[in-house]
Amino acid sequence: MAAPQFSPYITFPGNAGEAFEHYRELFGGELELMQYDDFPDLSGFPFTPPPGAVAHAQLHGGLVTLAGGDGIAPPGEELPPLPSDVYSFLIGPNTVEDAKALIEKITTAGGRIAMPFELAPWGDHYGQVTDRYGVLWALVVGGDQQQG
Repeated sequence: MAAPQFSPYITFPGNAGEAFEHYRELFGGELELMQYDDFPDLSGFPFTPPPGAVAHAQLHGGLVTLAGGDGIAPPGEELPPLPSDVYSFLIGPNTVEDAKALIEKITTAGGRIAMPFELAPWGDHYGQVTDRYGVLWALVVGGDQQQG
């Protein structure tokens, strides 16, 4: 029996292909990407996707496992905005130096610091960075992993 899996899923407003290529650069791993254009017959779908829209993407084998695609809003409706402070994805790099390097990669690529990466009162290093798509990433390095 296969082990259960968990993968956060992000619905993008039409730029999932670009976002997942960016995440592959940031986090490494293998990217599987399927566009609606890859389906020979879309007649069974309750919507007409725009050309090039991503039906499903999955990034795995690197620092994160992540899935997503382009959202298709029903006629007359809009997709909710992607940026939010009510969720974040927690990453636990091996060392403080690895975390700082990842934060640098994210901010250099158009992200911003949401909370400085510092020694927290509970003994871990912790901080938050928002990527250029508005996704909030929290980084934590346990107190027992402070040195690399």
